[in-house]
Amino acid sequence: MPKSKRLFSAGSRRDLLFPVLLIAPALAVLLSLSIYPLIYSITISLQTQTESSFNWSVANFTRLLSDTFFLAALLHTFVYAGAALVLEFAIGLSLALLLNSQIRARGLFRASLLIPMMLPTVVVGVVWRLMLNPNFGAINGTLKYFGLNTEGLTWTASPRLAMLSVIAVDVWQWTPFVFLVLLAGLQAMPQEPYEAALIDGSSRWQTFRHITLPLLKPAILIALLLRTMDLLRVFDQIFILTEGGPGFATETISLYIYRTAFRFFDFGYAAAMSFVLLALTNVISTVYIHFLQNKDAAS
Repeated sequence: MPKSKRLFSAGSRRDLLFPVLLIAPALAVLLSLSIYPLIYSITISLQTQTESSFNWSVANFTRLLSDTFFLAALLHTFVYAGAALVLEFAIGLSLALLLNSQIRARGLFRASLLIPMMLPTVVVGVVWRLMLNPNFGAINGTLKYFGLNTEGLTWTASPRLAMLSVIAVDVWQWTPFVFLVLLAGLQAMPQEPYEAALIDGSSRWQTFRHITLPLLKPAILIALLLRTMDLLRVFDQIFILTEGGPGFATETISLYIYRTAFRFFDFGYAAAMSFVLLALTNVISTVYIHFLQNKDAAS
């Protein structure tokens, strides 16, 4: 081989090797923190332990169908996520529309609304647990001050009120996030359609329905996707407020996975539940995207 070709080949190899060396640290971190744990989780979810060895099977997944506690936790998760998402979207959209208009001190109101979102979830859980205490909490104390009977309002200790309490806390903390995303979407809208609607004599409701909502769909998609994913895997807030109680009243899938793995040490079954939760989240996210894309195509 001529000397020039040998030099060219060596130079080409060095040119190819240099980018590989640059991305090697990132690939190593990705493999160690993401790919390997994922493969390991799949492995243990397909293993069942016997007295003498481990067997490969899908028994952990088929067990889910007959586990009444898992089905109850799944129901609680959907109730919690659905109620919180509807309330956060409705209140967040209302606040975004209000504070997008020309009102006094709207900058102060916007900054104040972001405070709950900036607080750590653990801090929010501890503060609200104290406020909801039936004996010395601020909520019952305020109601007593106005002459209301609070004898039956045990909040997080009541099977009837516990789920409502944890939903209310989540709405209080994360409605500002929905408000912020929707407000950004409103402020990015072009003004020409609104000017044309004003000239045509369109009412406020007609303008909102036919102009604001269609133009706001990308922001709505982002808000719904992110909040749905967070709500389906909620753990820390409910763990601090109720620990899944009273009884099993506020047990969600994440809490049940935690108990199964770290209290009963059934890691294979916990991994199987984790993959079911991941699959459900992906399905719901796909439905969101498909629905909104179809709406865009129809409009």
